[in-house]
Amino acid sequence: MLTTAFFLVVGLAMLVYGADLFVKGAAGLADRFGVPPLVIGLTVVAYGTSMPELVVSAVAALDGSSAIALGNVVGSNIANIGLILAVTALISPPSVDGGLIRREVPVLLVSAVLLPLLLLNGVISRVEAALLLGGAVLFTIATVRYAEKAHLSDDLVRETIEGVSGGATSAAPWRLALVGLGGLGMLLLGGNWFVDAAVTVAAAAGVSERVIGLTVVAVGTSLPELAASVVAAVRGHSAMAVGNVIGSNIFNVFFVLGVAGLVTPITGDARLLLPDLGIMLGFTMLAVFVLRGARTISRAEGAVMLTAYIVALLWLSGSNV
Repeated sequence: MLTTAFFLVVGLAMLVYGADLFVKGAAGLADRFGVPPLVIGLTVVAYGTSMPELVVSAVAALDGSSAIALGNVVGSNIANIGLILAVTALISPPSVDGGLIRREVPVLLVSAVLLPLLLLNGVISRVEAALLLGGAVLFTIATVRYAEKAHLSDDLVRETIEGVSGGATSAAPWRLALVGLGGLGMLLLGGNWFVDAAVTVAAAAGVSERVIGLTVVAVGTSLPELAASVVAAVRGHSAMAVGNVIGSNIFNVFFVLGVAGLVTPITGDARLLLPDLGIMLGFTMLAVFVLRGARTISRAEGAVMLTAYIVALLWLSGSNV
């Protein structure tokens, strides 16, 4: 068990650090080649912080552990709202852009409802996965176009990017490429170690892979989003942290399950997953409530979300189906 714990911890560390290096290298290269900061923030950084979820879900699906792949996505979406959005509100209550309600919250709701519908027949096929991935691309294009029309400050976006990627964009392109490739390598290796160790822990502890995916794996792969949101909140840009959380939940369904499902079809019994999906829908509705109109999410609301997340985590940990 000590060896397994070692690979679990080291694998998670490699996932988090690998994602950081990947974003740092890719964002630096994009910046060196003249890509606007806004586009970098909404594409490279947005997709890069979802890489741990993507790698873990793809590796788990390939290993035949669809329960971990699905639990990772569902659990991460719960954590994004109950943990990350809550912590952001507690650090620096964010102002909600009214446009966010019209643009992204409806897509968030669609993604939350779509997942149980896809699992009605017990499998997310490659065709369905391709459609999900297409949805991620369309959402990204629409978001970039809206942001360009809104004339977001490049300085604000660049500061947020630098907070996430470390800001080392002055290195030579070949060095940045090596950093990005090194990060990708760490992601792949760390993902394999992390998933294998999680499966071993589940078997040894008599806990189902579903529970491990919903709790340990989900929280672990959400760490890059947590880091990005905390950085934004501490720097006084907590409103961008809200967008990061909502975008991450959307990407988890459309991008992560899309790519993982293209690698290999993902199976799941909708009846067994109903409590988990119900909790995810419940937290999504809680997010919709706190994001109602142009307002500020209060610390009290953050405390409620965090308390609800702790209760949900304890309940999920006690479940062993």
